[in-house]
Amino acid sequence: MATAIGVVVANLYYLQPLLHQVRHDFHIGTANASLLITLIQAGYAAGLAFVLPLGDLLPRRKLVVGVFLVAALTMCVGALLTSFVAFAAVTFVIGLTSVGGQILIPFAADLADPAQRGRVIGRVMSGLLFGILLSRTISGLVAQFAGWRSVYWGAAVLLGVMALELHRSLPDEPMRAKVKYSSLVAGSFSLLVSLAPLRRRAWFGAMIFAGFSAIWTTLAFHLSVAPFHYSNGAIGLFGLFGVAGVLAANIAGHHADKQRTRTATVLSALLILASFAIFSFGRASFWMMSIGLVVLDAGMQGMQITNQSVIYALLPEARSRINSAYMVCAFTGASLGSYAAGQMYARFSWTGVCWLGVGISLGILLPALFWRTPPTEASSQRD
Repeated sequence: MATAIGVVVANLYYLQPLLHQVRHDFHIGTANASLLITLIQAGYAAGLAFVLPLGDLLPRRKLVVGVFLVAALTMCVGALLTSFVAFAAVTFVIGLTSVGGQILIPFAADLADPAQRGRVIGRVMSGLLFGILLSRTISGLVAQFAGWRSVYWGAAVLLGVMALELHRSLPDEPMRAKVKYSSLVAGSFSLLVSLAPLRRRAWFGAMIFAGFSAIWTTLAFHLSVAPFHYSNGAIGLFGLFGVAGVLAANIAGHHADKQRTRTATVLSALLILASFAIFSFGRASFWMMSIGLVVLDAGMQGMQITNQSVIYALLPEARSRINSAYMVCAFTGASLGSYAAGQMYARFSWTGVCWLGVGISLGILLPALFWRTPPTEASSQRD
């Protein structure tokens, strides 16, 4: 499951270190190139809203295999296109079909021992994090030597292989109660109304993804000009600095199992704020930029695991719908963060992105400090 999650989530991030090359290939400006990241994240949010709830209706083994196969086909189409408008439309569909990992995460939570659920989520999320890290690094290196389109062909092959492996290895599930699809989709969002801990964690999720996307949407532009002038391969290697997020995910899972969610939340928020300060003051330094990425990934992933440990304990019978509601909010934040960062970079360069990040960070830290933990959240963690 961890490997499959890493393979499919990589679709969302292959493009990030390649934006300056794609911009040149399609003869577009910086704002239009960054719009591609907004589109892929908006597509992912749509998939979370309309595809993910099916995990509470259909057997997840069949559902996830189908999603992986469609994702593979979509990546093939993206590799062939020469029109920017068509490529932008397919980019949205790539995001839509990249939700396979979010079907598998609550599946893993269902299979886990309740006393170890936080650690199990941390482990499968480690696969997701490695997918994010390696996607940027591999796409940069492959594009350096074989062009950015070859990245899409390689991704299609990996997705096809994983679809076959998931079909072979995932367990079957018993028949589920018949529920109308429209009720499932509406139910995902009604849970945001009825569950205060879910609303609280959805806010944190939207903010951390907005900050994360703001940096990665504009990082390739910043590193490809003075004083760096880095190639695709070198920019992709910056993804490896996010390995701290893997460690943070497992630490946060351990704290969640110990009911220390508020401590993990505040510490993660402080790390995210610190990362944007480092990005601002160290904008011309390789080492400071690298440290900033380490700190950002640690804070972001620590918060993400804490959020998921809380929400998956709320209603075990509705984990797919809860995950759908949460991740729609998260990737709505991501798409807005990408769009805002593209506009800020076009107008104010890297300084504007850093100030945007500081504002987002305060939107995380202040609620983390002053919102009281709802009794339902505390009781769900004890349960």
